Amino acid sequence: MWQNEQRYFPYYQRNCSNFACLNPYCQCGEICQCNHSQQCHDGWGNTPHDKKQKVSLKSSMRLVWEQHVYWTRMTIISMVFGLPDVDSTTNRLLQNANDMGNLLKPFYGNKIAAMYSNLIREHLIIAAELVKAAKVGNQKDVAALERKWYENGKDVAEFLSRINPFISRDEFQKMWFEHLALTKQEAVFMLQQDFESSIAVFDKIEQQALEMADTITTGIAKQFVPLL
Repeated sequence: MWQNEQRYFPYYQRNCSNFACLNPYCQCGEICQCNHSQQCHDGWGNTPHDKKQKVSLKSSMRLVWEQHVYWTRMTIISMVFGLPDVDSTTNRLLQNANDMGNLLKPFYGNKIAAMYSNLIREHLIIAAELVKAAKVGNQKDVAALERKWYENGKDVAEFLSRINPFISRDEFQKMWFEHLALTKQEAVFMLQQDFESSIAVFDKIEQQALEMADTITTGIAKQFVPLL
């Protein structure tokens, strides 16, 4: 079956000793300096935040998701055709996991960010292993890896919904599963050297990735900047 329910990550816990701080997700501990405000200084800053800060987060989130799908595509191409840049390209792809986690650090702290990075890295590693198995025609490994890929996707959606009540587990899981299905199609078309179809699928992948990026941004904005 899919995921053991006991493996899911714990709900996000507040860590703040300042009774004046009204941020239910504060992680500042004893150094919190908030004064009857939901805007935590370790998150969005000391002063109320305007739309420019939300736009900045949206731009950064979209950038890392664009890089996610572009470097995934370049890694697939390198693996399928045995290009000499495959190791360098794969390493750059894996950097995306850290980049995604770093965007969460100001809001959730280092531990939560690292957990998210690990989930994204697992997703990317499984994707690379899937391409390798498919290239040599090992259908048994392909089936096992694909199940593992979807289990990881379920974990990602569960994780985000637990740290942020404004991100729906079911809705994000649906988007993530679509991302997996489209990426698989992209790789299959590349292996078949049907380049036009692969490009057409990638256009859908890019658009869908931006939707996931915006979903995360909107969730963070609602959680930490309720006035926006």
